[in-house]
Amino acid sequence: MSLLKWLEHLDKILFVLVQHDSDNSVLDVIMPVFREPLTWIPLYAFMLFYAFRMGKKKSDGNAAGRHVAGGSKAWAFIVLTLLTFAVTDTVTAQVLKPMFGRLRPCHDPELQPYLRALVDCGGLYSMPSNHAANHFGLAAFWFFSIREVTGRNWRWLWIWAAIICYAQVFVGKHYPFDILAGAIFGILTGVGMSRLFVYWEHRQGHGMPFLRPALKKSAEIGKV
Repeated sequence: MSLLKWLEHLDKILFVLVQHDSDNSVLDVIMPVFREPLTWIPLYAFMLFYAFRMGKKKSDGNAAGRHVAGGSKAWAFIVLTLLTFAVTDTVTAQVLKPMFGRLRPCHDPELQPYLRALVDCGGLYSMPSNHAANHFGLAAFWFFSIREVTGRNWRWLWIWAAIICYAQVFVGKHYPFDILAGAIFGILTGVGMSRLFVYWEHRQGHGMPFLRPALKKSAEIGKV
């Protein structure tokens, strides 16, 4: 057996272990809810609120300057959040899935005896997972960007993304390795977008505390 065949076989064993052998009446209700986008609207609303709060809190200068700088930072954070999602979702669905051409578990005749139909089958291809790419992309972008601006490590973002991805396997939409591939692509994209945000921060001077004394001194000289 070749390495690729062995990995595919292992992937199917792990899938059956999660989707079939781990059935639970409570999880059968909860997991389909976890994977629904509407479930997380409160989280997205909170991130929108936090983006403006983060910008306002970390801005320097007079009141007008704080308002402009804080709003600018918030909008940069929001735009890059949307861009992260757009890249992960589009590239995964339009490029990577057709390129790999791996059928979803629900389209695999070998797995039909083990499948529990908790949700609709969905599209034809499964590698990599859009859910994994999108949510790990957002988690990575938010985690590293917020850490740069506030110093806070929001590790719960990784748990949030992981729960959604586990739900995708539990309901039968994806193999575990689909999740792994999507998560890797999402994290790479999110990290790249966070670097763009950090670069923007540095250009604005907000993310460079060591420059603030010099900026303050320059402002004082200007008043003389």
